[in-house]
Amino acid sequence: MTHQARGDAPPLHHTGDIDSDTHRHSELEDARVPAHVAIIMDGNGRWARHRGMARLEGHEAGTENIRRISFAAGRLGIKYLTLWAFSSENWRRPKEEVDGILSILSRAIVTETEELHRQGAQLRHIGDLSSLAPELQAGIQGAIERTRNNQHLVLTLAFNYGGRQELVHAIQEIVASGVPHSAIDEDLVQRHLYTSDLPDPDLIIRTSGEYRLSNFLLWQGAYSELFFCPTLWPDFGPDHLEQAIREYAGRERRFGAISPSQSY
Repeated sequence: MTHQARGDAPPLHHTGDIDSDTHRHSELEDARVPAHVAIIMDGNGRWARHRGMARLEGHEAGTENIRRISFAAGRLGIKYLTLWAFSSENWRRPKEEVDGILSILSRAIVTETEELHRQGAQLRHIGDLSSLAPELQAGIQGAIERTRNNQHLVLTLAFNYGGRQELVHAIQEIVASGVPHSAIDEDLVQRHLYTSDLPDPDLIIRTSGEYRLSNFLLWQGAYSELFFCPTLWPDFGPDHLEQAIREYAGRERRFGAISPSQSY
């Protein structure tokens, strides 16, 4: 089931202090908060263009927003947050932009890991690390190791990730293991996905008003609820996240079945 947000979310609460954050959580604690939320962080370039800025400035602003939304997710009771930062198709962009994005990520790992660690976030990565520079690979692995024992929020960064790429990788591993074709089932495929130790997302949010998944979590999102928000990612704030959760809480998830009230 899909939904488009009707314009920017209204400011449901004042933000910026402990009392307001506590009030926000208390209002939602009885609602059906999704355990796993995944977000397609879209619109950095358009955000910059609308302000007469360079595209990389939009990516900088989008990266800074990761901390804000991660903290908001933890306060709202979300246990798993997956953010799509760079797709396997993004390599087709101009080299200057790609190099800039990689540089921004490298700096963010250095500047943000300790703060996320203090907030109890456990950092993970899904995607192909092998094509990234060795120093960037080391930075990502170091951040994962630094935060591995944290349990407040599992924050997964999908970087150099594509859903089709992930499925091909899983199939290659299965074939290489010599498993007979008769033994291949959904559970086996699941165990070979990048997300094998994560629950499937309950809710997938896409910012910027686009209506597609664009090769994101194709297997895992089979029964996810979808929420499309017109707000560009750098402007997507805690109130927008709360709006999406409220919409999710009002839906009935049937996973291909029908509700008892509809049965004959």
